[in-house]
Amino acid sequence: MVPLFKRSNNKLECLLCPHFCKLAYGKTGICGVRKNIGEKIELMTYGVLSGYSLDPIEKKPLYHFFPGHNILSIGSFGCNMKCDFCQNFHISQKVPESLIPEVTIDKIINDALSIERNVGIAFTYNEPVIWFEYVKEVAEIAKKEGLYTVMVSNGYVNSEPLIEIMEFIDAFNIDLKAFNNNFYRKLTGAELEPVKKSLKQIAKSGKHLEITTLIIPGLNDDEKEMALQSEWMAGELGRDIPFHLSRYFPTYKRDTPQTPEGSLKKLFDIASENLDYVYLGNTHSSIGQNTICRGCGTEVTIRSGYNTRVINIDEKGKCTCCGEQVYRNFIFL
Repeated sequence: MVPLFKRSNNKLECLLCPHFCKLAYGKTGICGVRKNIGEKIELMTYGVLSGYSLDPIEKKPLYHFFPGHNILSIGSFGCNMKCDFCQNFHISQKVPESLIPEVTIDKIINDALSIERNVGIAFTYNEPVIWFEYVKEVAEIAKKEGLYTVMVSNGYVNSEPLIEIMEFIDAFNIDLKAFNNNFYRKLTGAELEPVKKSLKQIAKSGKHLEITTLIIPGLNDDEKEMALQSEWMAGELGRDIPFHLSRYFPTYKRDTPQTPEGSLKKLFDIASENLDYVYLGNTHSSIGQNTICRGCGTEVTIRSGYNTRVINIDEKGKCTCCGEQVYRNFIFL
């Protein structure tokens, strides 16, 4: 396992994420779950679950990774960002005093193997990067059993731990919260550049990657910024990276009014000029739900809520009309 801490004078420095928290004895990092216990930094939430649910894989959201299937989703507590708009703030920003593992790894694996149309295990709900040791153990066992593994993350992780994570995670959805560093500093307590670096690292590895941006009015909905973001994504990650624009609703500490549908549609159009697969989330709009073959324009997947119907796709994930490879991870239902 890659080193996750080093001694720094009388403190231990965490090497997992770009915060590089220097912890005195008995103190926890920004994430709230990694604690200096003297000889090492210990993960306090090892095996502690906050969420355990079977979800449509589209809910992650992953639209190009085994579309129409399910995935067993698990999460814990804590996060290495402090977003005032966090939709899961009750688990990401609050860590219970009593941390008792209640679900065994054997149960997780057995459930994942026995559930119909389930392709694997997703580490989600809170930030899974800070749960590194537990995610690694569960994922490695899952992969030995033929299951796929997914991480839904903010991407705020150092390069060396990410290299190891990519050894046991098959697919990522990374939350690119905005394309300006002021947003990251003021609203998340983090920085943009490490997230961009993580995205490039994942894309270069060949692992499945999708990206989500939650659009908050007046904060990250600038049209020029979206043009720059989508141009960067196309140039650095590839035009075929699925991109999800998600509608914001007031929550946690932020009472900014919800994202207007019209703003979301404009950003969708801008991103679509640079990217082949752009989607809209948290909206009732019929726009940006279905997958259209980039080769010939044929509709290949129809979505209504979390109901997914794959059409015009062969057993290898290719468009039956033109042969374009739409899905590289695909199984017929």
